[in-house]
Amino acid sequence: MTEQKVNYPWFKKEDIDGFFALFQNNLANFVLIAVALIGMGYPTSIVYGRVIPGAAVSVLFGNVYYAYMANRLAQKEGRTNVTALSYGISTPVMFVYLFGVMGPALAFTGDPEVAWRIGLAACFFGGVVEVVGSFIGNWVRKTLPRASMLGALAGVAFAFIGGELFFNVHEMPMIGFTVLAIIIVGLIARKAMPFKLPASLFAIVIGTVLAYSLGEVEMSRIAEGMGTVGVYPFLPTLGFIEGFRFLLGPMVGLVAVLLPISIYNFIETMNNVEAMASAGDDYSARECMLVDGCGIMLGSLFGGVFPTTVYIASVGSKWMNAGRGYSILNGGVFMIASLFGIVAAISEIIPVPVIAPILVFVGISMVAQTFAAVPQRHFPAVVIAMFPYLANYIMSRFNNAAGEVVANISTGIVPLGQGAMFAGLIWGAIVVYIIDNDYTKAAYASLFAAVLAATGFMHAPRLTLFYDYKFAAGYVIMAIMFLVFKRFGGDEETPAVLAD
Repeated sequence: MTEQKVNYPWFKKEDIDGFFALFQNNLANFVLIAVALIGMGYPTSIVYGRVIPGAAVSVLFGNVYYAYMANRLAQKEGRTNVTALSYGISTPVMFVYLFGVMGPALAFTGDPEVAWRIGLAACFFGGVVEVVGSFIGNWVRKTLPRASMLGALAGVAFAFIGGELFFNVHEMPMIGFTVLAIIIVGLIARKAMPFKLPASLFAIVIGTVLAYSLGEVEMSRIAEGMGTVGVYPFLPTLGFIEGFRFLLGPMVGLVAVLLPISIYNFIETMNNVEAMASAGDDYSARECMLVDGCGIMLGSLFGGVFPTTVYIASVGSKWMNAGRGYSILNGGVFMIASLFGIVAAISEIIPVPVIAPILVFVGISMVAQTFAAVPQRHFPAVVIAMFPYLANYIMSRFNNAAGEVVANISTGIVPLGQGAMFAGLIWGAIVVYIIDNDYTKAAYASLFAAVLAATGFMHAPRLTLFYDYKFAAGYVIMAIMFLVFKRFGGDEETPAVLAD
């Protein structure tokens, strides 16, 4: 296609809504990181002085590059309604690194400085896996059915983003309901706000004022937030080299945690790129995975210990008609906020029920976009691909504190939630293949699932051979059954239950 020169703006009004949606997503993760690490025993000098700035460097790099990619796509296709990909820390990956890497590292060494260096090595390792994954990303994207890829992602959006944040809305109903109403009117119904303010900005201002005016939040939180303000410079480090001595030595067992979650991270990148393609902006999965991997490694060179990825908020930003300005603004604001300790201040001053409705919108848009992007006959595949993340949500939120209660609901919840991304992709693909009368591919997908289950990538708490052989055996039996159907089921094709 011949390149066309179009006037693709650096910034437009809709970028403000996109910025607040992405900013709140990233801010929530930054706050969780700070609270969790300090609670584990990491000093504020490492948390605010190294980890947060390192993550900000990665976020800036990725957002600026994706703004560049957006402009390139706009010029290539001769249109101005291109939305840059969102970029940030993946919530599921963040939790694994927090409690599967940073916690055990500190417990093993007893030294926060050494444990932080192990985290640097783990983060760098994740970047390497993402770069390696980029060489197969486009092939996987073309091979897997769209319904399975987007369905698995919709499961994340439904459970962890839309669902959980909808709970938070109800923690302060007078505040949460008001803000959510503004978001529904402004971002879903697309009605104009007073004074032509962006809906997300108007919602945050109104919600914050109400929270303090109605006494839902103590005024002392403002002073507490301002107390975190300071100067936290960005300092390069090669600490990951020492970290690898532990990671490949006495803590080599962590690799069993890092490998599957790193593979998950590059699959999440690929899925989010596919989601944006379904919304109209088709980016190269390989290039995005390379960018993500380089951004992760760059962040580890400045103290970051958490991998970043193309973010699920991308489609929400597309729905808001954002361009590239929101991406650049997000990266720049996080750099400044991290440099001066403003991230912690904002997290103290603005209550969660005020920002939660924006993320509810992101979850809604992702699930809705999934159903809009696949043929109607594949809707059942989308639904089944979402289920593993419902199990993963229950498992990750409740199993440690109330394992007996979870087991009493069903002993299948935990194994289904382990390796949820893989389970969602596999089951979604199988249903698509069966709907399309391709029993051979369904059998291959089942056999591949058997391999994943046998090696611990699915239905097991760690990489190990035959943690529970019954899962692998079940997939093998299912593969045989599909081949039997292909051989003896007849050649006639009948329309799917939900025909297009």
